[in-house]
Amino acid sequence: MRTFAATVGGYGIAALWGALLSAGLSRFEGVATSGAVLTGMLSSFAICVCVVMWVFAARDLKRMALGLLIPAVLLGVALWLLRATA
Repeated sequence: MRTFAATVGGYGIAALWGALLSAGLSRFEGVATSGAVLTGMLSSFAICVCVVMWVFAARDLKRMALGLLIPAVLLGVALWLLRATA
């Protein structure tokens, strides 16, 4: 169960983080699109590792699920708001 959650949750949160960072950098900081995407992709690897460590460090499945669900929802809403206001 934890291995599946680490794989799917790590990928999902890392993908949301990378998309949000690249969209935010290209929109607010004036970074070129290619540089923003590269920065988002490279930082998403570190986020994925942190999520995997969180999944295996959580005491029980409830904390693990909340630790995956809350950041995923927050990142998804932030990304949606960023793209909706564009």
